[in-house]
Amino acid sequence: MGVDVVTDELVDAARAGDVAALNTLYRGLAPAVHGYLCSKGVEDADGATSEVFLSLFDRLPRVRGGATGLRKLTFSIAHARMVDEHRARKRRPIGVDWSVDTDPRQVPSAEHQAELNDGTRRVMRMLDRLPADQREVLVLRIVADLAVDQIADIMGRSSGAVKQLQRRGMVTLRAIVEAQGVTL
Repeated sequence: MGVDVVTDELVDAARAGDVAALNTLYRGLAPAVHGYLCSKGVEDADGATSEVFLSLFDRLPRVRGGATGLRKLTFSIAHARMVDEHRARKRRPIGVDWSVDTDPRQVPSAEHQAELNDGTRRVMRMLDRLPADQREVLVLRIVADLAVDQIADIMGRSSGAVKQLQRRGMVTLRAIVEAQGVTL
């Protein structure tokens, strides 16, 4: 089940209070919202995803624009939640945590090596090499599967600027992949 199950009819049923429709909306959108929040470094992505849907379901009666409007509102709420967490994190005292990666007494385990080779982590490392605005656009386009005009509204930019950021990000990612010896 994915975001493609979210239809105008499903949104109308959810707005009318149909519990099954609300469940289907959650199951259809939650993985993309969770992926977006994880990619943006939200520490408790599970909790933040729940908060996004609590806020969304509270606002559901006022949603306009059918499935497109609902998706736009959903990711606008997720974006705002991410910004709130990052701001709150800046206000917290800085703690120094012990980490296996920085402890010279530790030898990497096979599990740790397998984790490092995980495809998702490699993709995230590649995305981390992009400027923040290019990374934001690519995550919203690919993970959240949003349209250019929806991303433009969320980021407060023009559609042309979003297209340009997407193009530049893809060109940079291609260069990163090719530098690693992967041919496309």
